[in-house]
Amino acid sequence: MQPSTFLTWIQETIFAGIPLWSLLVALTAMATTYAVILAVLHLVTGRAKVWATQSQSAAAMTVVQVLEGTSRVLMFLVAVLVGASFLDLPGRWAGRVSQLWFVAVAVQMGLWGMRAIGIGVQRYLARHSSTGMTQVGASATLLSWGLRTLLWSVIFLAVLSNLGVNITAFIASLGVGGIAVALAMQNILGDLFASLAIAVDKPFEVGDFVVVGGVAGTVQMIGLKTTRIRSLQGEEVVMSNTDLLKQTINNYRPMTERRIVFAFGVTYDTPVDKVQAIPGVVKRLVEAEPTARFDRAHFKSFGDSSLDFEVVYIVKDPAFGVYMDLQQSINLGLMREFASMGVGFAFPTRTLHIETVPESLARARPMTASASAPAGGGVADNAP
Repeated sequence: MQPSTFLTWIQETIFAGIPLWSLLVALTAMATTYAVILAVLHLVTGRAKVWATQSQSAAAMTVVQVLEGTSRVLMFLVAVLVGASFLDLPGRWAGRVSQLWFVAVAVQMGLWGMRAIGIGVQRYLARHSSTGMTQVGASATLLSWGLRTLLWSVIFLAVLSNLGVNITAFIASLGVGGIAVALAMQNILGDLFASLAIAVDKPFEVGDFVVVGGVAGTVQMIGLKTTRIRSLQGEEVVMSNTDLLKQTINNYRPMTERRIVFAFGVTYDTPVDKVQAIPGVVKRLVEAEPTARFDRAHFKSFGDSSLDFEVVYIVKDPAFGVYMDLQQSINLGLMREFASMGVGFAFPTRTLHIETVPESLARARPMTASASAPAGGGVADNAP
């Protein structure tokens, strides 16, 4: 067959209602587009890998991992749509092709978003797995589920809008339904979001010693709805996450040292020179302890029954047992030093001064009582 005859045959032949020449052009465009997309994706991914390796950037590595999740099916669909644009299609089909373009791009963006969310959650879990935060898994799952639901909801509504569907009433219905569900489940949702806030903000972690209200103990578990604390008495206290975050939480894990303030008093008959020497005695006792750092000691005030002193020192170890051992050692040292100085510790006392009434004043009292009798005819008792 002559080349001119072959070209004429291709131009005149119709396959499935489409000229064979147009169909061949569309197939060529489709294959070329698919090859170009693969080449560009490979080039961009390779450059991103090099950048990530050189900069050791987590963001660059995330870009590489997200691009590696590009769907080959959607790439092929895009290539088919490019080839279809070279065909002489009816107006209705031309509109459908443009809509499919938007659907393909939206779905691919959704897949990229899903992959980015998954990578972020995995890195979050890996970063906190070594700290013993067993509650992070549940909270991370909740966060991942919420973000993915939000992502696909937005994509779904965008696709419906592109297809010509009026989504205004649909969004309004979703809003009303969401409000109804939120009102019905506000307590549960409040605890879930409180658990998420604990996982993200980390006011405390599993193993921390905390004081919340009247509860003091070690955090055993942080769940989606409740937190369990092992109290000093041994029982397990279960608290709602919402109620827990409404209170002031004292977390002792970040504490690196303790500031201690204690007071004592000596008797009022202590000589002035010994009162003046007491701060130096206290300073010497505190500085003799290797785990303590002296701050100050002062004769503070005149109490009701004592001369009051106030002492401040720092315990370098935050452990409560270390503080108690140190305070005991200081107290015993004060007792020994004061005994050798002849200084006594004060305790609440009260002195009563009793005076004798003169005999002449005692005899005059009945006369005074008689003289002060009522003038209105009352009877006065003049008995001695």
